[in-house]
Amino acid sequence: MTSPVATPPGVHAAFRAAMRRFASTVTVVTACDHARRHGMTATAVTSLSMEPPSLLVCIHRQTLLHDILLRAPRFCVNVLHSSQGDVSAAFSGGVPPERRFDGDEWQNSEDGVPFLRGAQANLFCRKAAAVPYGTHLILVGEVEKAELCEGSSPLLYHDAGYCVTAPAA
Repeated sequence: MTSPVATPPGVHAAFRAAMRRFASTVTVVTACDHARRHGMTATAVTSLSMEPPSLLVCIHRQTLLHDILLRAPRFCVNVLHSSQGDVSAAFSGGVPPERRFDGDEWQNSEDGVPFLRGAQANLFCRKAAAVPYGTHLILVGEVEKAELCEGSSPLLYHDAGYCVTAPAA
């Protein structure tokens, strides 16, 4: 890896403004090590490969989830439904970490990884690689199991607010 070069003035602000123009599917990434379980709202999630089925998840390195993901062999990406903005807000810091999994909609996989019943999709992943870059950890997850809900109405995040999909004109 090469050493980072100084960023020219104004690029940080312009980059932040450009990223706000991306519409992203809202997910809650969950994991547990043997002592702790945690989840965090994330929009930096994308497909990587169909063979093997895999995805990328980017997590800030100063979060508790980062620490847990370094130790955990598995994690789950819960794709939120358009009606689950409250779940996203809770896992973005609106609810203390120890209370985020309160409620019957949260269950545990056979490996103890929390997942959200009623999400658009639950992607159960085995951690295949973890690469630090800048402020983040890039995780490669090989999808071992995918559960889908009926219909498709994902929660999106765009320009610092939630929105939903609609057919293009």
